[in-house]
Amino acid sequence: MNPGKQSPEPAIHLVIVDSDPLRLIGFRALLESEPDFELTYASFSDLDHHNHIDIILLGNQRGQNLFDDAVKLKALHPGAQIIAIGCGMHDETILAALACGAKGYVDEAASAGEFISAVRAVSRGSVWFSRKLLSIFVESASGVVGSPFSGGSPAFTPREKEVLEMLVDGRPNREIAEPLGIEVRTVKAHVAKLMRKVGVRNRIALSTYAISHSLLSSGQV
Repeated sequence: MNPGKQSPEPAIHLVIVDSDPLRLIGFRALLESEPDFELTYASFSDLDHHNHIDIILLGNQRGQNLFDDAVKLKALHPGAQIIAIGCGMHDETILAALACGAKGYVDEAASAGEFISAVRAVSRGSVWFSRKLLSIFVESASGVVGSPFSGGSPAFTPREKEVLEMLVDGRPNREIAEPLGIEVRTVKAHVAKLMRKVGVRNRIALSTYAISHSLLSSGQV
C-alpha cells in the first residue's frame, strides 16, 4: 500500500424513512458533496430488507409522533442511530424523540453544512441538536427535583393520564383542553398536579421524565 495515499473513509449508510420517496432526491442533492455517504429511501414496511444501516433520517411527514416512530425504529434496527427531521415542531415533541432513542434533531430548513455536521457527529457516537434545545434539555434536567414516590409509578387519575399523554405528544394547553371538553385553566391545574406528583418543576421535564420512566406504558394509558 502506498504510504502517501490515505485510505478512503468507510461509507456511512443512511436511510431516509419518510412518506414521500421524492425527498430522497432533495437529500441526495443536499449531501452530494460527501462521497462516503450512501443514501437510500425506505418505508417502515420494507426496513427489514436493509441489512446494514448506520443512520436513519426520520422525517415527520406522516402525522405520527416522532417518539412513537423512534421507538419502533430502535426495535427494528437497534444498532442504527436516528436523526429526527421536522419543521415547526414543539420542543417537547423533539425532546420526547430524543428521550426515546433519537440521537439528533435537524430542522428541515437547515443548511447542507448543518445536515452534514449532524450526520458525522451522530455517526461518531455524539448527539446533535440546536443550542436552544440544549439549553431546554439542561433546564429540564435541572427541573427534576426528585420524585416524592418510591418503589413504583405515581398514582394518576384517568383524566391525568389523558392530559399527560397529550402533553408528551407536544400539544399546547388549548389542544389538550378541546378534545377533553375542559377549560384551559383546568388543563393547567392538571399539569401542575402532575408535576407535583412526579417531582419536576416544568412541562418539558415532566414530558421527558414520563417517557424515560415509562409512565405512558400500555398498562397505564
